[in-house]
Amino acid sequence: MLESLRAVQEKAGAQFDDQGIPLSFGQDVAALAAVEAGVAVCDRSHWGLLQVSDEDRLRFLHNQSTNDFQRLKPGEGCETVFVTSTARTIDLATAYATEAAVLLLTSPGQDERLMSWMDRYIFFADKVKLKNLTAETAVFSLLGLESGPLLSRLGEISLPESLHSHTLATFGQAEVRVAAGSGLTSPGFTLLVAAEQAADLWTALIETGAVAAGDTVWNQLRVQQGRPVPGAELTEDYNPLEAGLWQTLSFEKGCYIGQETIARLNTYKGVKQQLWGLKLQGEAAPGTPITLGDDKVGLLTSVVETAAGTLGLGYIRTKAGGAGLAVRVGDADATVVDLPFLSRGYLAES
Repeated sequence: MLESLRAVQEKAGAQFDDQGIPLSFGQDVAALAAVEAGVAVCDRSHWGLLQVSDEDRLRFLHNQSTNDFQRLKPGEGCETVFVTSTARTIDLATAYATEAAVLLLTSPGQDERLMSWMDRYIFFADKVKLKNLTAETAVFSLLGLESGPLLSRLGEISLPESLHSHTLATFGQAEVRVAAGSGLTSPGFTLLVAAEQAADLWTALIETGAVAAGDTVWNQLRVQQGRPVPGAELTEDYNPLEAGLWQTLSFEKGCYIGQETIARLNTYKGVKQQLWGLKLQGEAAPGTPITLGDDKVGLLTSVVETAAGTLGLGYIRTKAGGAGLAVRVGDADATVVDLPFLSRGYLAES
């Protein structure tokens, strides 16, 4: 259903991977500059979008993931993590509560996995319905300080202010759900629109001044800022506290899948490793050991090349140290740095 959008993007010079995801528009430097001093638009339509509806939807999601859904009112949202019974990470999702449903924006390729996971826990008396909206919805993120003014130029809108809050707006013929937050720490908004209206909205955003950014730019930004992703930082080897996702956790809400393990780790200060940024002085590939002297203290999980050099993400043993620590990643020297997306709970005070 996104054929018309892809045609518009191809005409604008987009380079696609074999799954049809736009990797670059041939202007990565300009897109990165726009994030800092203008507005860039990134197509995230390959991310998943699930709808959870019916009377028990909030209670159900409250019991399935790490954040407090019972407090959510229509127009509000939050980030939450789905974990296994032993608190190993499945996915970091963003939830948007509407009058009749909760929309879950999942990581790429995780929509069917989460659908199956949640379906396992819907019992006969539960009033919960699941629907996958991925194929019929386009998702765009605006990144940069000028994102709000750009949307205001597109049409009349009272912009949502608190993170993950959202509202419906009409731009031209398109009804668009506009949510505060870009998906990264860069200021901006996330837009949800019906697939058949995606090409017109994309065109309007570009014509109004947004610079098109592909998935290559998004990945560089997410490593620079520290957003973990499934298959790299979010796997069954790690839990949300280790992954720096304390902002997604409610320690007061009571029982949910994985809650006992997470509560115990928090109570007894049992986080043995943490996700950090790494400034590397050479090349290294994900999976490369991180060493301190003769000791292996961690593992590199992601790496990108930037104008400022090679940057990575990796897990490092808590006892080894944190920001400022000098380590080796394979044959490359590296310095451990903190990143804005990551939060650390009690660890921030130690």
